[in-house]
Amino acid sequence: MKPSTIRSVITFLYRHLTRVHVVGGENVPEQGACLLATNHMSRLDVPLLFITTRRKDLVALIADKYKKNLLIHFLVHATGSIWLDREKADFSAFRAALDVLRKGWVLGIAPEGTRSTVRALLPAKTGIAFLAEKAGVPVVPAAISGTERSSEQLLHLQRPDMKVQYGEPFYLPPLERSDREASLQRNTDEIMCRIAAMLPSQYWGHYAHHPRLAELLSLTPQN
Repeated sequence: MKPSTIRSVITFLYRHLTRVHVVGGENVPEQGACLLATNHMSRLDVPLLFITTRRKDLVALIADKYKKNLLIHFLVHATGSIWLDREKADFSAFRAALDVLRKGWVLGIAPEGTRSTVRALLPAKTGIAFLAEKAGVPVVPAAISGTERSSEQLLHLQRPDMKVQYGEPFYLPPLERSDREASLQRNTDEIMCRIAAMLPSQYWGHYAHHPRLAELLSLTPQN
């Protein structure tokens, strides 16, 4: 089945079974490579990204623990997405991710590395900052909310309200050779704080008291 057909089927299901709200969709560049960095609270998050972006060349890094999930397994193969072994340094997945970006496509990634079961942000892995450095591409932050109870709601024949907000693309500063680990952490925190700044406070989790989040919030116009 073609990726366009998969997208149409998933869009149909989400449109009739959920309520999806998209904010800032225009922030995803119409062309050119970028990293799409998102928080992750539900198995429904990945398909949600595929149907709410304008890009048809979105490829995602997916934890291989989802291989037994029929919907995600089907989506991975239909879109050419990449399985990632979180239990080791998966250099094969990293090379495949770089190849996607060098083709000028969009790579979706959840920096936390796993689905949050506490319904709030977890500490992120620094792999995304390393990947952004190697590829030299901008990062587009994506904040997903409302999916944490979606499976439960669907089982009770309720329509979950889900929201995806896309922030403006930005470039991370170069890594400092003198203190590489610290600059990797700084850049990773920058990504996560930009995601947190688009989420309600109950989702801030690990980043709730991060000074960079406070700074970003102070720059955000209040309604």
